Amino acid sequence: MQAAVEELAAVGYTAVSMERIAIRARTSKAALYRRWPGRADLIVDAYSRFSAQQIEPPDTGSLRADVIALLRRIADRATPETLHLFFGVLADAGEELRGRIRERFVSTNPARMAAILLRAEERGEVRSGLSDRLRTLPLDLMRVEILQSGGGSAVSDQVIEAIVDEVFLPLVRP
Repeated sequence: MQAAVEELAAVGYTAVSMERIAIRARTSKAALYRRWPGRADLIVDAYSRFSAQQIEPPDTGSLRADVIALLRRIADRATPETLHLFFGVLADAGEELRGRIRERFVSTNPARMAAILLRAEERGEVRSGLSDRLRTLPLDLMRVEILQSGGGSAVSDQVIEAIVDEVFLPLVRP
């Protein structure tokens, strides 16, 4: 998988091929195809393994600070290169692979928000019984900002603070 990540970094997603990865890995294309049906599958597996996928939910002792920190971490990881890769893989992916992509890259953030909200509820900072939609609202708004800006690093701290202070916190406070 290291060879796939290196090839991806060297030539970009659109130029990555199973043949080039096999050459870099000093193996055969057949060996790669025994494990992955195509380049999109291989790239998703390789990228998720080598992208330091784990973002621990922040625990600052404050709901506001935790959500701001989580959104900043997510934004900082959403580089233009990552977005290009993500959309390239989605374009190549079948429905099963799209489901795996959602599971690995999209559905992990709601679990992080749930951990933050559980601690906030224990501290009395948030009312109980929030809907799933409300629990993930900051993530959804951040996703829109990242897509509109072409990458998370372009999302300013002021925008992140506005998502939290002007939209999210007024809706969840007791």
